[in-house]
Amino acid sequence: MSELIDTRGLSCPQPVLLFLNALKGGAASSFSVLVDNDASLENVSRAARNRGFSVTNSDEGQGVTRLEIEKS
Repeated sequence: MSELIDTRGLSCPQPVLLFLNALKGGAASSFSVLVDNDASLENVSRAARNRGFSVTNSDEGQGVTRLEIEKS
């Protein structure tokens, strides 16, 4: 089951910390993360890839990107 993490309106490092906390929770093996700035997009993607996850992104409109993060 995919866990939704909405980080719109947050600046780094908050989006990365929310992702890492969800990862520690262990309830989900995949995550959908909503981001609305380039720094969060890059930092969350990097944190996920460094932990063995694959990351794909899609434009949700209005400056929002959805990161689909799954264990590789």
